[in-house]
Amino acid sequence: MSSTLSVINSQYHRSFDINDYKPLEKGTFSLEFDREKQTGRKFSDSTKLRYLVKSSERPNFDLREGYPDRYIKMDRSMKEGLSHMLEWILKENYVLQPGTFVGRRGYLTKILTTPYETNEGWLLAVSLFNGTYYFREMETEAARRFKETRNARLEEMAYWGYKFEHYMCADEPNGKPNTKGVVNSNEGYYTVVESKINEHTLLFSGEVDCKNETPLYQTAPSYYVELKTNAKLVNQNKNYQFRRYKLLKWWAQSFLAGVPLIVAGFRTEDGIVKETKPYKTSEIPALAAADSRSWKPTMCMEFINAFLSFIKSEVTQDDPG
Repeated sequence: MSSTLSVINSQYHRSFDINDYKPLEKGTFSLEFDREKQTGRKFSDSTKLRYLVKSSERPNFDLREGYPDRYIKMDRSMKEGLSHMLEWILKENYVLQPGTFVGRRGYLTKILTTPYETNEGWLLAVSLFNGTYYFREMETEAARRFKETRNARLEEMAYWGYKFEHYMCADEPNGKPNTKGVVNSNEGYYTVVESKINEHTLLFSGEVDCKNETPLYQTAPSYYVELKTNAKLVNQNKNYQFRRYKLLKWWAQSFLAGVPLIVAGFRTEDGIVKETKPYKTSEIPALAAADSRSWKPTMCMEFINAFLSFIKSEVTQDDPG
């Protein structure tokens, strides 16, 4: 007989102190396009970390510039899974504590936001090997259909996010952005984070957009910055949708990895960023709380805690083969 775990958010109302969550960076790695195979990605010998540059008070960033001529798109048909994370563990001879959950931040973000996510489903496979739980995301039927029917507009808008990073980042500290360079979505810099949620230990990787060189931020992950784009908030409904859905995902993604700052570029419908705005990750829940129908971070944390406990109770056969 199979067991189930409720996702109804009203059932997760205990007061979880989110200040108890303290992620620690255990290492980093970079990825780049595998030019030998001409497909997929591989570990890079050089760091792909970039550095935040101060944006103009009145930006006029054309996110369409360079598309598609200077764009090397990642092959989304290549299922990387945990391959790079496992490669890092082996390379570093990292000792996993019994009962650790190993995965990618993207998986955990979906779990964390589940009590309030009404549009997107997810499917995870979990394996228990030598006392460690390994997460792997499986493609849902809805995700497969979306990928197959993705139109040219959505393909171009995916490029816009990468292009925004080129306006906001430099390859060296105190450098200048190379806005005419090639946008290569295969390249990335990743932090490897260990954290605890109650008695559960997590080890996961997450891509980092850039580093903040401000002297206030001296150590990882406190000097990392997440970069985001969003359509301009032109009316009350847009503002509500932004606080209810977009800020939830932004908060969850950055909170999990300990990234304290998000810089958003607000764009027109034709891809011109006219405003950038910083958001402190720790202050996002208060922004969302301005609407009584919005989400609560404590409920998100209570759910992921219950989910991890549920996995331990259900996945009990070690090394099933």
